[in-house]
Amino acid sequence: MHEKDLNIYWKTVVDTIKDGVMIVDKRGVIVSVNRAMSDITGYNRDELLGKPCTTLNCDICEVVLDRNGEHWCHLFKKGFLEMREAVIQTKNREMIPVLKNASILRDGDNNVIGAVETLTDISELAEKETQISALRSELCSENGFHGLLGNSLPMQQVYDLIDNAARSDAPVIIFGDSGTGKELVARAIHDISSRNENPYVKVNCAALNESLLESELFGHRKGAFTGALQDRMGRFEAAKNGTIFLDEIGDLPLSTQVKLLRVLEDQVIERVGDNREVRINVRIITATNRDLQKLMADGVFRDDLFYRINVIPIWVPPLRDRGGDISLLADAFFQRNRLKSNKPVEGISNAAMEVLVNHSWPGNVRELKSAFEYGFVTCDEKLIRPEHLPPDIIHGRAQKNDPPKITAVNRDESKKQQLIDALRNAGGNQSRAAEILGVSRVTVWNRIKRYGISVNRDSLVKSRDRTTL
Repeated sequence: MHEKDLNIYWKTVVDTIKDGVMIVDKRGVIVSVNRAMSDITGYNRDELLGKPCTTLNCDICEVVLDRNGEHWCHLFKKGFLEMREAVIQTKNREMIPVLKNASILRDGDNNVIGAVETLTDISELAEKETQISALRSELCSENGFHGLLGNSLPMQQVYDLIDNAARSDAPVIIFGDSGTGKELVARAIHDISSRNENPYVKVNCAALNESLLESELFGHRKGAFTGALQDRMGRFEAAKNGTIFLDEIGDLPLSTQVKLLRVLEDQVIERVGDNREVRINVRIITATNRDLQKLMADGVFRDDLFYRINVIPIWVPPLRDRGGDISLLADAFFQRNRLKSNKPVEGISNAAMEVLVNHSWPGNVRELKSAFEYGFVTCDEKLIRPEHLPPDIIHGRAQKNDPPKITAVNRDESKKQQLIDALRNAGGNQSRAAEILGVSRVTVWNRIKRYGISVNRDSLVKSRDRTTL
Protein backbone atom coordinates (compact mmCIF):
# COMPACT_ATOMS: atom_id res chain seq x y z
CA MET A 1 0.00 0.00 0.00
CA HIS A 2 1.42 3.40 -1.00
CA GLU A 3 1.32 6.65 0.97
CA LYS A 4 -1.30 7.98 -1.47
CA ASP A 5 -3.57 5.04 -0.62
CA LEU A 6 -3.04 5.63 3.11
CA ASN A 7 -4.14 9.25 2.72
CA ILE A 8 -7.37 8.07 1.13
CA TYR A 9 -8.18 5.63 3.93
CA TRP A 10 -6.90 7.59 6.94
CA LYS A 11 -10.44 8.53 8.04
CA THR A 12 -11.45 4.85 8.15
CA VAL A 13 -8.32 4.09 10.15
CA VAL A 14 -8.97 6.90 12.65
CA ASP A 15 -12.63 5.90 13.03
CA THR A 16 -11.51 2.38 13.94
CA ILE A 17 -9.46 3.65 16.89
CA LYS A 18 -11.23 3.23 20.25
CA ASP A 19 -9.70 6.38 21.70
CA GLY A 20 -11.28 9.73 20.88
CA VAL A 21 -9.30 11.75 18.32
CA MET A 22 -9.84 15.48 17.82
CA ILE A 23 -8.01 17.89 15.50
CA VAL A 24 -8.18 21.66 16.07
CA ASP A 25 -6.83 24.59 14.12
CA LYS A 26 -4.43 27.04 15.72
CA ARG A 27 -7.36 29.06 17.08
CA GLY A 28 -8.61 25.98 18.96
CA VAL A 29 -11.59 25.43 16.64
CA ILE A 30 -12.47 21.75 16.14
CA VAL A 31 -12.02 20.73 12.50
CA SER A 32 -12.19 16.93 12.75
CA VAL A 33 -13.27 14.23 15.22
CA ASN A 34 -13.46 10.46 14.96
CA ARG A 35 -16.36 8.19 15.89
CA ALA A 36 -14.93 7.36 19.33
CA MET A 37 -14.80 11.06 20.26
CA SER A 38 -18.54 11.26 19.58
CA ASP A 39 -19.15 8.12 21.66
CA ILE A 40 -17.14 9.47 24.60
CA THR A 41 -18.55 13.02 24.61
CA GLY A 42 -22.11 12.34 23.50
CA TYR A 43 -21.85 14.98 20.76
CA ASN A 44 -22.21 13.98 17.12
CA ARG A 45 -19.70 15.24 14.57
CA ASP A 46 -21.83 18.15 13.38
CA GLU A 47 -22.28 19.39 16.95
CA LEU A 48 -18.51 19.51 17.50
CA LEU A 49 -17.17 20.71 14.15
CA GLY A 50 -16.62 24.45 14.09
CA LYS A 51 -16.94 24.72 17.90
CA PRO A 52 -14.06 25.78 20.18
CA CYS A 53 -12.29 22.94 21.97
CA THR A 54 -13.29 24.60 25.27
CA THR A 55 -16.77 23.14 24.57
CA LEU A 56 -15.55 20.02 26.41
CA ASN A 57 -14.70 22.10 29.49
CA CYS A 58 -11.50 20.12 30.21
CA ASP A 59 -10.28 20.78 33.76
CA ILE A 60 -6.57 20.88 32.80
CA CYS A 61 -6.97 23.25 29.85
CA GLU A 62 -4.61 26.21 30.37
CA VAL A 63 -5.20 29.47 28.56
CA VAL A 64 -2.49 32.13 28.22
CA LEU A 65 -2.20 35.35 26.22
CA ASP A 66 -0.16 35.74 23.06
CA ARG A 67 1.74 38.91 22.14
CA ASN A 68 -1.40 40.52 20.78
CA GLY A 69 -3.26 39.88 24.01
CA GLU A 70 -5.46 37.20 22.48
CA HIS A 71 -6.32 33.93 24.18
CA TRP A 72 -3.89 31.14 23.32
CA CYS A 73 -3.88 27.51 24.46
CA HIS A 74 -0.85 26.61 26.59
CA LEU A 75 -0.45 23.46 24.46
CA PHE A 76 0.76 25.66 21.57
CA LYS A 77 3.52 27.03 23.80
CA LYS A 78 4.65 23.69 25.18
CA GLY A 79 4.14 21.67 22.00
CA PHE A 80 2.84 18.44 23.53
CA LEU A 81 0.92 16.82 26.38
CA GLU A 82 1.60 13.25 27.53
CA MET A 83 -0.49 10.87 29.65
CA ARG A 84 -2.31 13.55 31.65
CA GLU A 85 -5.40 12.59 33.62
CA ALA A 86 -8.22 15.05 33.07
CA VAL A 87 -11.97 15.46 33.42
CA ILE A 88 -14.17 16.57 30.52
CA GLN A 89 -17.85 17.49 30.32
CA THR A 90 -20.12 15.48 28.04
CA LYS A 91 -23.14 16.75 26.13
CA ASN A 92 -25.47 15.75 28.99
CA ARG A 93 -23.19 17.69 31.39
CA GLU A 94 -21.75 14.55 32.98
CA MET A 95 -18.11 14.86 34.08
CA ILE A 96 -16.01 11.85 33.05
CA PRO A 97 -12.30 11.09 33.67
CA VAL A 98 -10.05 10.66 30.63
CA LEU A 99 -6.38 10.13 29.84
CA LYS A 100 -5.22 12.87 27.51
CA ASN A 101 -2.37 13.12 24.97
CA ALA A 102 -1.84 16.03 22.59
CA SER A 103 0.67 17.42 20.12
CA ILE A 104 0.83 20.46 17.85
CA LEU A 105 0.76 20.01 14.05
CA ARG A 106 3.12 21.81 11.66
CA ASP A 107 3.09 22.27 7.87
CA GLY A 108 5.98 21.66 5.50
CA ASP A 109 7.46 25.06 6.38
CA ASN A 110 7.39 24.23 10.11
CA ASN A 111 4.54 26.65 10.77
CA VAL A 112 2.02 25.68 13.45
CA ILE A 113 -1.31 24.89 11.81
CA GLY A 114 -3.18 23.22 14.67
CA ALA A 115 -3.07 20.36 17.14
CA VAL A 116 -4.29 16.80 17.60
CA GLU A 117 -5.61 15.39 20.88
CA THR A 118 -6.49 11.84 21.91
CA LEU A 119 -8.81 11.04 24.82
CA THR A 120 -9.05 7.64 26.51
CA ASP A 121 -12.15 7.07 28.63
CA ILE A 122 -10.93 5.79 32.02
CA SER A 123 -14.23 6.14 33.89
CA GLU A 124 -14.51 2.37 34.45
CA LEU A 125 -10.97 2.25 35.83
CA ALA A 126 -11.60 5.29 38.03
CA GLU A 127 -14.79 3.71 39.37
CA LYS A 128 -12.94 0.51 40.23
CA GLU A 129 -10.18 2.47 41.99
CA THR A 130 -12.84 4.33 43.96
CA GLN A 131 -14.48 1.03 44.95
CA ILE A 132 -11.14 -0.42 46.02
CA SER A 133 -10.28 2.72 47.98
CA ALA A 134 -13.69 2.70 49.66
CA LEU A 135 -13.37 -1.00 50.48
CA ARG A 136 -9.88 -0.51 51.89
CA SER A 137 -11.06 2.45 53.96
CA GLU A 138 -14.07 0.53 55.26
CA LEU A 139 -12.04 -2.53 56.19
CA CYS A 140 -9.37 -0.46 57.94
CA SER A 141 -11.74 1.83 59.85
CA GLU A 142 -14.47 -0.57 60.84
CA ASN A 143 -12.91 -3.98 61.38
CA GLY A 144 -9.21 -3.69 60.71
CA PHE A 145 -5.98 -2.65 62.33
CA HIS A 146 -3.10 -1.68 60.02
CA GLY A 147 -3.82 -4.42 57.50
CA LEU A 148 -5.10 -7.00 60.00
CA LEU A 149 -8.80 -7.88 59.85
CA GLY A 150 -10.93 -9.08 62.71
CA ASN A 151 -12.99 -7.78 65.61
CA SER A 152 -13.02 -10.93 67.78
CA LEU A 153 -11.72 -10.73 71.33
CA PRO A 154 -8.49 -12.68 70.55
CA MET A 155 -7.67 -10.21 67.76
CA GLN A 156 -8.51 -7.20 69.92
CA GLN A 157 -5.92 -8.52 72.40
CA VAL A 158 -3.38 -8.83 69.56
CA TYR A 159 -4.07 -5.23 68.53
CA ASP A 160 -3.43 -4.06 72.10
CA LEU A 161 -0.11 -5.94 72.18
CA ILE A 162 0.91 -4.47 68.83
CA ASP A 163 0.11 -0.97 70.06
CA ASN A 164 2.14 -1.48 73.23
CA ALA A 165 5.06 -3.13 71.40
CA ALA A 166 5.26 -0.22 68.94
CA ARG A 167 6.03 2.15 71.81
CA SER A 168 9.12 0.14 72.75
CA ASP A 169 12.35 -0.73 71.00
CA ALA A 170 12.64 -4.11 72.74
CA PRO A 171 12.81 -7.28 70.60
CA VAL A 172 9.45 -8.81 69.66
CA ILE A 173 8.78 -12.44 68.80
CA ILE A 174 5.55 -13.41 67.06
CA PHE A 175 4.24 -16.95 67.52
CA GLY A 176 1.51 -18.47 65.39
CA ASP A 177 0.58 -21.21 62.97
CA SER A 178 1.40 -20.86 59.30
CA GLY A 179 -1.01 -18.51 57.54
CA THR A 180 -2.20 -16.60 60.62
CA GLY A 181 -0.70 -13.27 59.55
CA LYS A 182 2.52 -13.00 61.55
CA GLU A 183 4.16 -10.81 58.91
CA LEU A 184 1.21 -8.41 59.02
CA VAL A 185 1.69 -8.11 62.78
CA ALA A 186 5.38 -7.30 62.31
CA ARG A 187 4.57 -4.70 59.67
CA ALA A 188 1.91 -3.11 61.87
CA ILE A 189 4.40 -2.74 64.74
CA HIS A 190 6.82 -0.98 62.41
CA ASP A 191 4.15 1.23 60.84
CA ILE A 192 2.96 2.71 64.13
CA SER A 193 6.38 2.92 65.77
CA SER A 194 8.70 5.93 65.81
CA ARG A 195 10.80 4.13 63.16
CA ASN A 196 8.04 4.09 60.53
CA GLU A 197 9.79 6.59 58.23
CA ASN A 198 12.87 4.37 58.07
CA PRO A 199 13.32 1.02 56.26
CA TYR A 200 11.36 -2.15 57.01
CA VAL A 201 13.41 -5.15 55.87
CA LYS A 202 12.19 -8.76 55.82
CA VAL A 203 14.37 -11.89 55.76
CA ASN A 204 13.02 -15.45 55.55
CA CYS A 205 15.52 -17.50 57.54
CA ALA A 206 14.24 -20.77 56.06
CA ALA A 207 14.69 -19.71 52.43
CA LEU A 208 18.52 -19.63 52.28
CA ASN A 209 21.33 -22.02 53.19
CA GLU A 210 23.74 -21.18 55.99
CA SER A 211 26.48 -19.45 53.95
CA LEU A 212 24.07 -17.38 51.87
CA LEU A 213 22.02 -16.46 54.93
CA GLU A 214 25.01 -14.93 56.75
CA SER A 215 25.94 -12.92 53.68
CA GLU A 216 22.32 -11.82 53.32
CA LEU A 217 22.09 -10.73 56.96
CA PHE A 218 25.51 -9.22 57.56
CA GLY A 219 26.89 -8.51 54.08
CA HIS A 220 30.31 -9.56 52.78
CA ARG A 221 33.64 -8.23 51.61
CA LYS A 222 34.89 -8.67 48.08
CA GLY A 223 36.63 -12.05 47.74
CA ALA A 224 35.14 -13.45 50.98
CA PHE A 225 33.96 -16.52 49.04
CA THR A 226 33.59 -17.73 45.47
CA GLY A 227 31.26 -15.36 43.66
CA ALA A 228 31.82 -12.42 46.05
CA LEU A 229 32.92 -10.06 43.28
CA GLN A 230 32.34 -6.86 45.25
CA ASP A 231 31.54 -5.56 48.70
CA ARG A 232 27.88 -6.04 49.61
CA MET A 233 25.78 -4.45 52.33
CA GLY A 234 23.69 -6.87 54.41
CA ARG A 235 20.07 -6.59 55.50
CA PHE A 236 20.97 -5.30 58.97
CA GLU A 237 22.81 -2.34 57.46
CA ALA A 238 20.02 -1.81 54.92
CA ALA A 239 17.53 -1.53 57.81
CA LYS A 240 19.44 1.39 59.33
CA ASN A 241 17.34 3.17 61.98
CA GLY A 242 14.37 1.01 60.93
CA THR A 243 13.11 -2.52 61.57
CA ILE A 244 14.34 -5.94 60.47
CA PHE A 245 11.86 -8.81 60.49
CA LEU A 246 13.42 -12.27 60.75
CA ASP A 247 10.72 -14.72 59.71
CA GLU A 248 11.03 -18.46 60.51
CA ILE A 249 13.62 -17.74 63.21
CA GLY A 250 13.33 -21.38 64.35
CA ASP A 251 15.14 -22.44 61.16
CA LEU A 252 18.20 -20.29 61.84
CA PRO A 253 21.43 -22.41 61.89
CA LEU A 254 23.28 -22.59 65.20
CA SER A 255 26.35 -20.79 63.84
CA THR A 256 24.18 -17.87 62.69
CA GLN A 257 22.34 -17.88 66.02
CA VAL A 258 25.64 -17.06 67.75
CA LYS A 259 26.20 -14.06 65.49
CA LEU A 260 22.63 -12.86 65.90
CA LEU A 261 23.03 -13.05 69.67
CA ARG A 262 25.98 -10.68 69.43
CA VAL A 263 23.96 -8.29 67.31
CA LEU A 264 21.24 -8.23 69.95
CA GLU A 265 23.69 -7.70 72.80
CA ASP A 266 26.18 -5.26 71.24
CA GLN A 267 24.31 -3.74 68.27
CA VAL A 268 27.28 -4.46 65.99
CA ILE A 269 27.80 -6.73 62.98
CA GLU A 270 30.77 -8.01 61.00
CA ARG A 271 30.54 -8.60 57.28
CA VAL A 272 31.55 -12.06 56.05
CA GLY A 273 35.29 -11.97 55.28
CA ASP A 274 35.88 -8.85 57.38
CA ASN A 275 36.91 -8.32 61.00
CA ARG A 276 35.83 -4.71 61.30
CA GLU A 277 32.77 -3.97 63.38
CA VAL A 278 29.87 -1.99 61.94
CA ARG A 279 27.60 -0.38 64.50
CA ILE A 280 23.88 -0.57 63.72
CA ASN A 281 20.65 0.84 65.09
CA VAL A 282 17.86 -1.62 64.20
CA ARG A 283 14.64 -2.84 65.85
CA ILE A 284 14.53 -6.66 65.65
CA ILE A 285 11.24 -8.53 65.25
CA THR A 286 11.23 -12.31 64.82
CA ALA A 287 8.50 -14.85 64.07
CA THR A 288 8.09 -18.61 64.05
CA ASN A 289 5.46 -21.32 63.71
CA ARG A 290 7.70 -23.83 65.49
CA ASP A 291 7.91 -24.85 69.16
CA LEU A 292 11.12 -23.12 70.27
CA GLN A 293 10.94 -24.77 73.71
CA LYS A 294 11.16 -28.17 72.04
CA LEU A 295 13.95 -26.97 69.73
CA MET A 296 15.91 -25.84 72.78
CA ALA A 297 15.37 -29.20 74.45
CA ASP A 298 16.65 -30.87 71.26
CA GLY A 299 19.75 -28.65 71.29
CA VAL A 300 19.06 -26.98 67.95
CA PHE A 301 18.07 -23.56 69.30
CA ARG A 302 20.15 -21.63 71.81
CA ASP A 303 18.58 -20.86 75.19
CA ASP A 304 20.40 -17.52 75.48
CA LEU A 305 19.14 -16.38 72.07
CA PHE A 306 15.59 -17.38 72.97
CA TYR A 307 15.62 -15.25 76.09
CA ARG A 308 17.03 -12.28 74.15
CA ILE A 309 14.35 -12.37 71.43
CA ASN A 310 11.48 -13.38 73.73
CA VAL A 311 11.15 -9.97 75.40
CA ILE A 312 7.73 -9.07 73.98
CA PRO A 313 5.96 -12.26 72.83
CA ILE A 314 2.79 -11.99 70.72
CA TRP A 315 0.64 -15.02 69.92
CA VAL A 316 -1.48 -14.73 66.78
CA PRO A 317 -4.55 -16.96 67.21
CA PRO A 318 -5.48 -19.59 64.61
CA LEU A 319 -8.57 -18.80 62.56
CA ARG A 320 -10.56 -21.60 64.21
CA ASP A 321 -10.33 -19.67 67.52
CA ARG A 322 -11.54 -16.37 66.07
CA GLY A 323 -15.28 -17.01 65.93
CA GLY A 324 -17.15 -14.36 63.97
CA ASP A 325 -14.01 -13.19 62.14
CA ILE A 326 -14.53 -15.95 59.58
CA SER A 327 -17.62 -14.29 58.08
CA LEU A 328 -15.89 -10.90 58.22
CA LEU A 329 -12.79 -12.19 56.42
CA ALA A 330 -14.91 -14.14 53.94
CA ASP A 331 -16.74 -10.96 53.01
CA ALA A 332 -13.45 -9.04 52.63
CA PHE A 333 -11.87 -11.69 50.39
CA PHE A 334 -15.07 -11.94 48.37
CA GLN A 335 -15.09 -8.18 47.70
CA ARG A 336 -11.41 -8.13 46.74
CA ASN A 337 -11.79 -10.99 44.28
CA ARG A 338 -14.98 -9.51 42.84
CA LEU A 339 -13.19 -6.25 42.07
CA LYS A 340 -10.12 -8.04 40.72
CA SER A 341 -11.90 -10.63 38.57
CA ASN A 342 -14.65 -8.38 37.19
CA LYS A 343 -16.99 -11.39 37.30
CA PRO A 344 -20.74 -10.78 37.86
CA VAL A 345 -20.71 -12.69 41.17
CA GLU A 346 -22.99 -10.91 43.62
CA GLY A 347 -22.51 -12.70 46.91
CA ILE A 348 -21.93 -15.80 49.04
CA SER A 349 -24.82 -18.20 49.52
CA ASN A 350 -25.91 -19.07 53.07
CA ALA A 351 -24.97 -22.70 52.45
CA ALA A 352 -21.44 -21.74 51.39
CA MET A 353 -21.03 -19.44 54.38
CA GLU A 354 -22.14 -22.25 56.69
CA VAL A 355 -19.45 -24.51 55.20
CA LEU A 356 -16.83 -21.80 55.69
CA VAL A 357 -17.84 -21.07 59.27
CA ASN A 358 -17.74 -24.74 60.25
CA HIS A 359 -14.43 -25.61 58.57
CA SER A 360 -11.45 -26.07 60.92
CA TRP A 361 -9.04 -23.98 58.76
CA PRO A 362 -5.71 -25.74 59.25
CA GLY A 363 -4.20 -23.25 56.77
CA ASN A 364 -5.74 -20.31 58.65
CA VAL A 365 -6.38 -16.96 56.95
CA ARG A 366 -4.14 -17.88 54.00
CA GLU A 367 -6.32 -20.93 53.30
CA LEU A 368 -9.49 -18.83 53.46
CA LYS A 369 -8.00 -16.31 51.03
CA SER A 370 -7.05 -19.12 48.63
CA ALA A 371 -10.56 -20.60 48.92
CA PHE A 372 -12.06 -17.43 47.44
CA GLU A 373 -9.48 -17.26 44.67
CA TYR A 374 -10.49 -20.83 43.79
CA GLY A 375 -14.18 -19.99 44.12
CA PHE A 376 -14.00 -17.10 41.67
CA VAL A 377 -12.38 -19.40 39.11
CA THR A 378 -15.04 -22.11 39.40
CA CYS A 379 -18.15 -19.95 39.94
CA ASP A 380 -20.23 -19.00 36.89
CA GLU A 381 -23.34 -18.06 38.84
CA LYS A 382 -24.50 -15.03 40.81
CA LEU A 383 -23.70 -16.63 44.17
CA ILE A 384 -20.74 -18.65 45.40
CA ARG A 385 -22.16 -21.99 46.53
CA PRO A 386 -20.51 -24.90 48.41
CA GLU A 387 -19.66 -26.70 45.17
CA HIS A 388 -17.52 -23.72 44.12
CA LEU A 389 -15.24 -24.12 47.15
CA PRO A 390 -12.09 -26.31 47.22
CA PRO A 391 -12.80 -30.03 47.78
CA ASP A 392 -10.92 -30.11 51.12
CA ILE A 393 -13.28 -27.48 52.48
CA ILE A 394 -16.47 -29.00 51.05
CA HIS A 395 -15.79 -32.49 52.39
CA GLY A 396 -13.86 -31.48 55.49
CA ARG A 397 -10.47 -32.73 56.54
CA ALA A 398 -9.53 -34.70 59.63
CA GLN A 399 -7.55 -32.55 62.03
CA LYS A 400 -5.31 -33.34 64.96
CA ASN A 401 -6.92 -32.81 68.38
CA ASP A 402 -10.35 -32.47 66.71
CA PRO A 403 -10.71 -28.68 66.95
CA PRO A 404 -14.12 -27.54 68.14
CA LYS A 405 -16.83 -26.77 65.63
CA ILE A 406 -17.29 -23.05 65.11
CA THR A 407 -20.71 -21.50 64.99
CA ALA A 408 -21.50 -18.30 63.16
CA VAL A 409 -21.58 -15.06 65.11
CA ASN A 410 -23.81 -12.30 63.84
CA ARG A 411 -21.56 -9.38 62.91
CA ASP A 412 -24.15 -6.74 63.73
CA GLU A 413 -24.78 -8.26 67.15
CA SER A 414 -21.03 -8.33 67.78
CA LYS A 415 -20.65 -4.65 66.83
CA LYS A 416 -23.70 -3.71 68.87
CA GLN A 417 -22.35 -5.44 71.99
CA GLN A 418 -18.93 -3.83 71.53
CA LEU A 419 -20.60 -0.41 71.30
CA ILE A 420 -22.69 -1.07 74.43
CA ASP A 421 -19.57 -2.16 76.35
CA ALA A 422 -17.63 0.90 75.16
CA LEU A 423 -20.45 3.29 76.10
CA ARG A 424 -20.76 1.63 79.50
CA ASN A 425 -17.02 1.95 80.12
CA ALA A 426 -17.14 5.57 78.94
CA GLY A 427 -20.06 6.43 81.20
CA GLY A 428 -22.18 7.22 78.16
CA ASN A 429 -19.65 9.69 76.73
CA GLN A 430 -19.74 9.14 72.96
CA SER A 431 -16.36 10.77 72.28
CA ARG A 432 -14.68 8.53 74.86
CA ALA A 433 -16.50 5.48 73.47
CA ALA A 434 -15.18 6.36 70.00
CA GLU A 435 -11.61 6.42 71.40
CA ILE A 436 -12.13 3.00 73.01
CA LEU A 437 -13.42 1.52 69.75
CA GLY A 438 -10.84 3.29 67.62
CA VAL A 439 -13.47 4.90 65.38
CA SER A 440 -14.78 8.43 64.86
CA ARG A 441 -17.49 10.01 66.99
CA VAL A 442 -19.70 10.17 63.89
CA THR A 443 -19.37 6.37 63.51
CA VAL A 444 -20.43 5.90 67.13
CA TRP A 445 -23.42 8.20 66.62
CA ASN A 446 -24.42 6.33 63.44
CA ARG A 447 -24.21 2.97 65.20
CA ILE A 448 -26.28 4.24 68.12
CA LYS A 449 -29.02 5.17 65.66
CA ARG A 450 -28.57 1.97 63.65
CA TYR A 451 -28.84 -0.37 66.63
CA GLY A 452 -31.53 1.62 68.46
CA ILE A 453 -29.48 2.43 71.55
CA SER A 454 -30.75 5.19 73.82
CA VAL A 455 -27.97 6.77 75.86
CA ASN A 456 -28.73 7.21 79.56
CA ARG A 457 -25.78 7.67 81.89
CA ASP A 458 -27.57 6.23 84.92
CA SER A 459 -28.51 2.75 83.75
CA LEU A 460 -28.28 0.09 81.09
CA VAL A 461 -31.62 -1.55 80.37
CA LYS A 462 -32.11 -4.07 77.57
CA SER A 463 -35.56 -4.62 76.14
CA ARG A 464 -36.67 -6.88 73.32
CA ASP A 465 -36.39 -4.22 70.62
CA ARG A 466 -34.44 -1.37 72.16
CA THR A 467 -31.33 -0.99 74.28
CA THR A 468 -31.21 1.93 76.71
CA LEU A 469 -27.93 3.15 78.11
